[in-house]
Amino acid sequence: MIGIFGGTFDPIHYGHLRSALEVKDIFGLNEVRLIPCASPPHREQPAVTAEMRLQMLTLAIKNQLGLKIDTRELDRQKASDQTPSYMVDTLKSLRQEFPIEPLLLFIGTDAFKHLTSWHQWQQLFDYAHIVVMTRPGFETQELNDFFKARLAEAKELAQASAGKLCFQQVTQLDISATAIRAMIADKQNPGFLLPDAVIEYIKQHKLYETH
Repeated sequence: MIGIFGGTFDPIHYGHLRSALEVKDIFGLNEVRLIPCASPPHREQPAVTAEMRLQMLTLAIKNQLGLKIDTRELDRQKASDQTPSYMVDTLKSLRQEFPIEPLLLFIGTDAFKHLTSWHQWQQLFDYAHIVVMTRPGFETQELNDFFKARLAEAKELAQASAGKLCFQQVTQLDISATAIRAMIADKQNPGFLLPDAVIEYIKQHKLYETH
């Protein structure tokens, strides 16, 4: 099974990395693919370039077995010039590469609340299972019939390549890339919120120094 973990990673931080590592272990995944988003359709555009976000991600997961960077969204943008990074297109291309492997798309609870506004959201389930990473104490909201019909336990996801919805509690660190950017702009020390190698890269390139 392969995990898919998308984000702008602007910058990558321990909240992202801890969740990716934890779901890899919980679901016994062969790998988790961290897919930096080129042009997010549902949020503000990244503060720094795609190349710099990719460099920070590379530094963050160096020597971390099982976490792999997948640049297909960045590559797709280069080829089509500023096209929004729709997850359905990403999953479709992954499914072509892995025709029978179970694919698990990991999203947070906030993303799940707005999932029905995503481009061709119902088709996401044609290509992958969706796993909603929850915090301790999270209570599932009332689900519509489409979601109810797809509910499954973690152990069931290996039995099919796509189509299920699963809620999985993880140790979510309360770290925000937005807060990190604001902290750096205010000349505060972001130590212990993201890897030291990433902090050094940010300092070297003077990233996020103004709001």
